[in-house]
Amino acid sequence: MNFQLMLEAFEEYRLMDVPSSALNETIESLQQAFINSKEKAVLSFINEAVVGSMRFTVQDGSLYFFRVSVTPSARGMGVAKAMLCWLESYAQTNGILKMKFVCASLSKNAKLYESIGHLITEEEMMTNPNGFLVKTVVMEKFL
Repeated sequence: MNFQLMLEAFEEYRLMDVPSSALNETIESLQQAFINSKEKAVLSFINEAVVGSMRFTVQDGSLYFFRVSVTPSARGMGVAKAMLCWLESYAQTNGILKMKFVCASLSKNAKLYESIGHLITEEEMMTNPNGFLVKTVVMEKFL
């Protein structure tokens, strides 16, 4: 997992009213998640450079993905969609019937996921790890 890539991808959210909690993660917390086998990662490369990453875990028969990160220079090139397609194939190969994602209800994020078949199944207010109240959406896709 490329920690610096995630920070670069989420930097645009630093000055929002509710900054992303991704910006407060540490390399140590990320390493622990992988060492404990709680999380796995998908990386996307263009010309041998890492331009995208996402993390995922399987819980209760569903594949939860999060921290979808694409470097600003690679946005609009289909990197996120390619990673999500790979993840969908991984889920199907492993007998997982549902993918699930929770994110702040930013319209551009929801539109990306809707374009490949994910549906908003819940909207709720929740407190993020920074202590801010955030409007979120839960998106799901049944495979």
